[in-house]
Amino acid sequence: MTTEDLSPQEAARWALRAGLPVEPGRLDVIAATANHIQHVLRPLRELDLLDAAPAVAQPPLGRTTALTTGEDQADALAV
Repeated sequence: MTTEDLSPQEAARWALRAGLPVEPGRLDVIAATANHIQHVLRPLRELDLLDAAPAVAQPPLGRTTALTTGEDQADALAV
């Protein structure tokens, strides 16, 4: 994966490819925004998540995993 920042010319090329009309004066801002997003996401991509269970496999803290009776369901909805 490349670590080079997106240039305004590359931002224009990607916008054209996506069919997005972009005013030439906004290309610097668009490139800076895209670069910021990439810098934020880069550390997340490097995380080793192979041993982590998906969030849906773990119940929320302090909550039960299932309601057992209709009465419990009514109580839960009343809260």
